[in-house]
Amino acid sequence: TTHNITNFYHKFFHFDFFFAMIVPNYLTKGEKMKKIIALSAVAFLSTSIYANADVQSQIDELNAKLQKLEKLNERQNKSISEVKMQSAKDNIKFDVDFRTAYDNIQYETVGGKKYGNDALYSNRLWLNMGYAPTDTMIFKGQLAYHKAFGASYAQRGTGMGFDTFDWISSESLNDDKIRVREAYWLWTPKLGDFGFTASIGRRPSTNGFLANIREDDDHPKSPSGHVINMEFDGASFGVKTDLLLPGMLFKVCLGRGLSNASGWAANATHYATTGLPVPAGGSLNPGNYVEDGSIDNVDMAGFIFVPYNDGQYTLQTTWYRGFDVPGMDMSTYVPNTAPATLKNVGDMDGMALSVQAKGIGDGISDFLDDTTIFASYAVSKSHPKDGARMFGSGDSKTGNSVWVGATVPNLTGGKFGLEWNRGSKDWKAFTFGEDTMAASKLNTRGNAYEAYWTQPLIEDVFSMQIRYTYIEFDYTGSDGFFGDGGSSYSMNDAKNAYLAAMGPDVVETASDLRVYFRYRY
Repeated sequence: TTHNITNFYHKFFHFDFFFAMIVPNYLTKGEKMKKIIALSAVAFLSTSIYANADVQSQIDELNAKLQKLEKLNERQNKSISEVKMQSAKDNIKFDVDFRTAYDNIQYETVGGKKYGNDALYSNRLWLNMGYAPTDTMIFKGQLAYHKAFGASYAQRGTGMGFDTFDWISSESLNDDKIRVREAYWLWTPKLGDFGFTASIGRRPSTNGFLANIREDDDHPKSPSGHVINMEFDGASFGVKTDLLLPGMLFKVCLGRGLSNASGWAANATHYATTGLPVPAGGSLNPGNYVEDGSIDNVDMAGFIFVPYNDGQYTLQTTWYRGFDVPGMDMSTYVPNTAPATLKNVGDMDGMALSVQAKGIGDGISDFLDDTTIFASYAVSKSHPKDGARMFGSGDSKTGNSVWVGATVPNLTGGKFGLEWNRGSKDWKAFTFGEDTMAASKLNTRGNAYEAYWTQPLIEDVFSMQIRYTYIEFDYTGSDGFFGDGGSSYSMNDAKNAYLAAMGPDVVETASDLRVYFRYRY
């Protein structure tokens, strides 16, 4: 285009010059020069106008093309985003949490005997799943594997059936099978200023509020770790609003810890007429029916009320009732007969009031900003029924527990933590799934002390912890179930009974030194 404009100008200018040369001589020399200048100016202006018009036309055409490309790019980006969103919604996302731990466990009894394990090595694997087809509907799950190094001879099926409860199947050491620790759907609709939640499945009920702090400060699960720390199947329904106070939350929780249902395959041969003979291995009973004389359903109901939670300061309350909880009632047991079995012994209440401060003050210092302190007070109450005994008595028993702790930053970028809890004579909580090899420290009838140092090695990926837990039992039955196995006698009485050959040699102190390395991605 520039070349054409130049040629046009040259031709026009040469014509003008030639015209000036052949004009009549009557024009003066000055007039000829004026004519040449005027015609040259006209030619230059004409050329400029032509060139500008042509360039502007091309610019306009280019702008139009660019606008088309931008619109096309917007449509493509929108399509790509929709594809990505759909792809994200159409796939379950996994993350890995793998821990290798060393534990040194020691016990001492009232009779002076010592038991222990100087080198217990274990692996724990959590595969966390998440799937969100919409903004308000989520599926979450967790597959778990928790096993000691090498084979474990006759590890399962011991302890009179206590360790076969799936309340602790992913917390206690097990075999090499992958188990479902959590699996539930969560619906989170919103109506005005109120957010609602509804969820059913194998709910997250371990590593709860406050118990999560020593676990690398994991995100807390829904219950209070002071009174509930074990796996449950059930449902929850909640409402959250900030209208009155920040983070106000009310949640109703329902759970079933045991179902009374006969096996199906063992009773597969069913006869409608009892006059017919029953072959070997057959049964007159259908499958999955409620068996009379067996342990009945064990259910739980409760609520969580959080009156205040602004992200730094949290106040949480919890109340629950366990219905028809299991235990051993030895009052009717006849020695040298069939082994005693679990039965429903009554109901169990529990409540907790807990406060936490994640950071002290506002910008006073980096040390206080990274300091966490907490305190919790809990009460338990037994309700024996149908003539059964709970904790060795047919009367209702009330216990209480106090728990305080703090974590502070150190110069290495990690945190030091200290915790102490004390339970009274008849204190009892549902914390059988607590992550401690020696015993549930929060079920302690006596004093429990704990110190730990958690150190990140690779930020958000790899960490280590050294933890020491020491428990002094003032009363027996701390880790027993809710019947006679949870009978509470002072250690002095237990020692005197043992020395008189009238009682067992019960554990008086327990300790657990743990070192672990944890990978999360």
